[in-house]
Amino acid sequence: MFEETAEQDPEVSDEGLQLVVFELSGEEFGVDIMQVSEIIPAPRTTRVPQAPECVKGLINLRGKIIVLIDLNIRLGFSPKERDELSRIIIVEVGDTVIGMLVNSVKEVMRLPLSYIEPTPEMIKSKINAEYLKGVGKLDGRLLILLNLAKVLGEEEVDELNQLSLPEETS
Repeated sequence: MFEETAEQDPEVSDEGLQLVVFELSGEEFGVDIMQVSEIIPAPRTTRVPQAPECVKGLINLRGKIIVLIDLNIRLGFSPKERDELSRIIIVEVGDTVIGMLVNSVKEVMRLPLSYIEPTPEMIKSKINAEYLKGVGKLDGRLLILLNLAKVLGEEEVDELNQLSLPEETS
């Protein structure tokens, strides 16, 4: 009986993941902070003709051209108009730096490993299973844990890398 109701104290030496928690389409998602290089407000975007729907365009981040992906669209949610809460999470996938547009960034938190469970089949059927690391449970909240490095396939990353490189002159 005691084992059923006892909850592990998050402060106990259970290492845990440090997460950036953000919102998409009314749901909370978390990504390992080690995948994130920085978080910035959504700047002006230059659109790219004939780019995939999830590519919102290019941004200039301190002189570096970065491709911007709308995570709402990439994960199959309805797109949302940008507002003052919209943020771009800058991630490195291989040698390519990519911006991921999210509705808002909520917090940075530590989630003990014992609070993470495998992704339920129902969620895997709606979002590509390789994007998912699991589901975190904390204080009545559910956080869908994403692997941003897997949100785009290698081929897509190569294509995006070509968009962000300056054209070579012969």
